[in-house]
Amino acid sequence: MPPLLAEWLQALAATAPADFFRDSTSAYTALNAAHIFSIGLVVGSIVTLDLRLLGLFRGVPLEGIAVPLTRVAAAGLLLAIMTGFVLFSVRPVAYAQNPAFLAKVALVALGAGNVLLLHMGRAWTEAMAGGEIADSVRAAALRSILIWMAAVLAGRWIGFLQ
Repeated sequence: MPPLLAEWLQALAATAPADFFRDSTSAYTALNAAHIFSIGLVVGSIVTLDLRLLGLFRGVPLEGIAVPLTRVAAAGLLLAIMTGFVLFSVRPVAYAQNPAFLAKVALVALGAGNVLLLHMGRAWTEAMAGGEIADSVRAAALRSILIWMAAVLAGRWIGFLQ
């Protein structure tokens, strides 16, 4: 680990919020629960939307569910990042050296990038306007499900590598 990074991680571990959550079992438990809840918001809403894109729930108009599900997922992702950062601050040096944690962070970034690329594409705009769902959109939906499943798996794996 580069010395500057190690120094920054040690400073992060010495902050008041990190000390508070490290010293309070109930506060740490509540923070962890908030993190899990936020992951549920992300995965639940994204997988529901992805399944619709893959052809399930055809009776539900895409335009009617895509916007609220995307907003719930975005709020969940924001909350997961915030709570995850505070959880990280409790043991940053250990987490920064944990391959499962590093994989989870990479997968979350990949999942967020996948959705951003999808939403910037013309095929998404056409599908949202009531047009046919293109194969590229379906492929992005399948990728999304696989990426988020892998991120959850990596997140669970973190504790087994400590």
